[in-house]
Amino acid sequence: MLELIPITETIGTEVRGVDVTAGLSDSDFERIHQAWLDTTILLVRGQDMTPAQHIAFTRRFGEIYTYTRSQFNDQEHPEILILSNKKENGKPIGSAYSGRVWHSDGHFLTDPPVGSMLYAREVPPVGGDTWYGNMYAAYDALPERVKERIEDLRVVISRVQSRPYNYPDRPAPTPEERAEWVDVSHPVVRVHEETGRKALMVGGNVPWRIEGMPEEESLPLVTFLQEFAVQPQFTYCHRWQPGDILLWDNRSAMHRATPYDDAAHTRLLHRTTITGRRVTAAAA
Repeated sequence: MLELIPITETIGTEVRGVDVTAGLSDSDFERIHQAWLDTTILLVRGQDMTPAQHIAFTRRFGEIYTYTRSQFNDQEHPEILILSNKKENGKPIGSAYSGRVWHSDGHFLTDPPVGSMLYAREVPPVGGDTWYGNMYAAYDALPERVKERIEDLRVVISRVQSRPYNYPDRPAPTPEERAEWVDVSHPVVRVHEETGRKALMVGGNVPWRIEGMPEEESLPLVTFLQEFAVQPQFTYCHRWQPGDILLWDNRSAMHRATPYDDAAHTRLLHRTTITGRRVTAAAA
């Protein structure tokens, strides 16, 4: 029997009593989908999915979108991005690490993905956790004077600027990357397309610039908002178990990965990414 259990008071829902590979009724799926929209992340434990089943379950939430690191896509199922430190024939089969700072996926895109689904196949005994933050809750808790100040502001996202903050071990962007990675701007206060709720979206570590604002005003404002957004009352640390599925709503959540001893242990997760176009039962 389907149960929806809050993970914390402010973020997440654990879905119990289901086997996602056995087929969910439309009514059960609608309850699960609404919980995802309402609480920003969904957790389903103890699942045994093939790549094809992972793709099929993802497609109930929306069309699958592949936008990054295609060299690490599963060869037979390119919709799946492999996150792993494992190697075959001396070459990595997936991305060994990424996203170890607070962020929302694809924020450097004009139209970022709406969500992602991670499925844990192998996990280390310690470390390799993932943190999630509810940006609805962060926005709701802001003082009214701050809400008024940021209501119509836009933040400029620069992949070039973010490189040394997010990946200090990687080389500086090449001239070709600099030409390709054009800046984009997004609202500081994002209005969710399906729920109409407001979420705070300013990233977690890069001192982004507020469009049209002098740096001496922009920097302290962005820093305040970033630090405010990831206070403990808005966040949850997920400690992975094999068979876990975790789906986050990229429109209302931030997340970050944590390190682990990758010399001693392996980690293998499969990720699918979702666009905004939902595949309804009627349209399927």
